[in-house]
Amino acid sequence: MRLLVVEDDKDLSCALKSRFTQEGFECDTCEDGLDAGYYLKNGGYNAMILDRMLPGRDGLTILREMRQGGDATPVLMLTALETVKDRTDGLDAGADDYLVKPFAMPELLSRIRALIRRPPAIRGGETLCFEDLSLNPSQCKLVCGKNAQTLSRKESAVLELFFEHPDRVLSRAELLSRGWGGDEAVEDGNVDNYIYFLRRRLKAAGTRAAIKTVHGVGYQLTMECDE
Repeated sequence: MRLLVVEDDKDLSCALKSRFTQEGFECDTCEDGLDAGYYLKNGGYNAMILDRMLPGRDGLTILREMRQGGDATPVLMLTALETVKDRTDGLDAGADDYLVKPFAMPELLSRIRALIRRPPAIRGGETLCFEDLSLNPSQCKLVCGKNAQTLSRKESAVLELFFEHPDRVLSRAELLSRGWGGDEAVEDGNVDNYIYFLRRRLKAAGTRAAIKTVHGVGYQLTMECDE
């Protein structure tokens, strides 16, 4: 398994590489945001640990460019920025996970292992459709007419399950299994957060499709009725 660490703190970068190597990973590091693109094009990484505040190019810009280019490499954003807005900005830009510094190394390792073992949202380039929406899981792209939304890998995986079962009420357990690979350490609140993110994506796309809450049961992808 290969990891890329993009971190401008040299001491932290070296410590991460040393620990990941001890855990059996191959690990490359770079300290400048401008260099990250080169590594991503040539590395073939299973996951990436990305700081936000970097010289040359910031982490959010790197992440957005990755997702817009169809790069679905799992990304854990590792940063000192800790407000709710900081977290939502990172996740909306395409991060699969977000961990605030200072952090515990066992937790970071656990999160990386969880990212790597989650099933990728790839179905051989197949495009899924629901009403006026189309979803390309391999590109993590949602399209409604002329509007396109680039999703995070996890957003795409969760939305893919809704597309596979339109109008059916999906439980949190089903959504957790698809988006998080059945990781028992993940809390139900993570599903609620991603439902919120997906609702924002649907609204931005301009569709009448909506994810409805069915209290005590789960969530349902359906069409809003005209008033």
